[in-house]
Amino acid sequence: MSHSKVKGRLGRSLNIAALALGASLAATAAFAGECPADQQKPNATAPVDYKPVGVTDTVIAMIDVEKEPANIKDRKFRMRKLTIEPGGIVPWHSHQDRPAIIYIVEGEINEYASNCAVPLVHKAGDVVAETSGVSHWWKNTGDKTVVLLSADLLKDPNDKNM
Repeated sequence: MSHSKVKGRLGRSLNIAALALGASLAATAAFAGECPADQQKPNATAPVDYKPVGVTDTVIAMIDVEKEPANIKDRKFRMRKLTIEPGGIVPWHSHQDRPAIIYIVEGEINEYASNCAVPLVHKAGDVVAETSGVSHWWKNTGDKTVVLLSADLLKDPNDKNM
């Protein structure tokens, strides 16, 4: 066997190993902070009537997707930056009509979800999918500011829920 074939096979093997490692790390980040199976219960966390505390919610960009080729009627694709100070609260809200994906940029925050009996801890690098089955609130219980990026499909432009 020639040296170039060994190098080629070794290189491919190393590339495959690197891809597998990268995929497993990405999967870990993507699924971090999920509710443990034995803690998943309907109405596990009751709604709370907290007001927003220490939260800055800034719309970064918005697209009217009805005017785009996707033609999703009565929806806006919105990207926001939420900054939650220590002790800050994102109040109880639902995603019944507004699916979202959250990326934790900085810090660590607890989510109290309607379908989970224990708080979910989300750390920088985590991704959280918020779908129609989710109602929840969030609290920064740490001593550092948390920064989140939120992308959602907003239906009601007057929706003040975070």
